Amino acid sequence: QVQLVESGGGLVQAGGSLRLSCAASGSIFSIASMGWYRQAPGKQRELVAVITSGGSTNYADSVKGRFTISRDNAKNTMYLQMNSLKPEDTAVYYCNADIVVVVPLRRDYWGKGTLVTVSS
Repeated sequence: QVQLVESGGGLVQAGGSLRLSCAASGSIFSIASMGWYRQAPGKQRELVAVITSGGSTNYADSVKGRFTISRDNAKNTMYLQMNSLKPEDTAVYYCNADIVVVVPLRRDYWGKGTLVTVSS
């Protein structure tokens, strides 16, 4: 079985920083794209940032210039460095990964989420 486990969430003041991690474990052949999503109370889940296996990245306009997504393919781990945090960044942050368990079977996996709270 494959698991995605997020860590690094917490409470921070506006203007502060946090670093989220997402570790994938289990029977993994390879990981294609990975991404961070977030869901604020009363809102739909939205894309924050994605990164391909080759390192290409894409960001939501709301986080460009403040957040940086990265990954360590050897460790099957993804990171999200969040700087200049704003109260509107408060949300549960979810890790997503497109994983090949056995070629050619490929599936989308989600973590359970980690809460980020930014106080004003």
